[in-house]
Amino acid sequence: MSALDAVRARQSWSKVTGDAPSHEELLTLVAAAGRVADHSSLRPWRLIELRGADREVLGAAIAKAEGDRSPSSKPLRAPLLIAVVASYRKSDKVPRWEQEAVASGVAHTLSLLLDEAGWGVLWRTGRYTRSKAVAKAHGLGTDEELLGWLYIGGKPAGRGPGRRKAVDAAAFVRRMPAPQANPEDDSTAEKAPKPDTSKKSKKKKAKPKKK
Repeated sequence: MSALDAVRARQSWSKVTGDAPSHEELLTLVAAAGRVADHSSLRPWRLIELRGADREVLGAAIAKAEGDRSPSSKPLRAPLLIAVVASYRKSDKVPRWEQEAVASGVAHTLSLLLDEAGWGVLWRTGRYTRSKAVAKAHGLGTDEELLGWLYIGGKPAGRGPGRRKAVDAAAFVRRMPAPQANPEDDSTAEKAPKPDTSKKSKKKKAKPKKK
């Protein structure tokens, strides 16, 4: 399968089975996903595996962030969750937003690779991703932010992925706008005379003087 075919076939799976890729299989895919465009090669990201009881810890943290008494059952919807963390580096060249884009690129590429490998994936987010309780549960540092989780599991037999509408590429691709002249600049600026390239502008040969 080509990269184009893999991207075209990718879908989000909201329901998955209890199967999940092993740690070793995951490392292979992460090594490939980490090759995204990365200005100055800062590697401003890291991933956290949540398996088994880890998901219950996250459920309790979400409940605390939302002010609920009972732990959230959302993390239990998949056997493996991958927390995507933007881990910002000090840099004079690469701004914070660009580093976050790198972390997002790694997560999206990883989701494509997992899907191609036969796993069902769904990228989940929520307002609680930036809460103190959830950040503490993941052990985030002061220069880190959580961008959500990849929910990963087996693709159920006889069930299809979520529906996605085809993308009308022509509606999203445009050319650079034509430059527009500034009227104020035209009125105040002194225009240089254009050179006359017509035949009339050619200098006449000088007539010989009479002796």
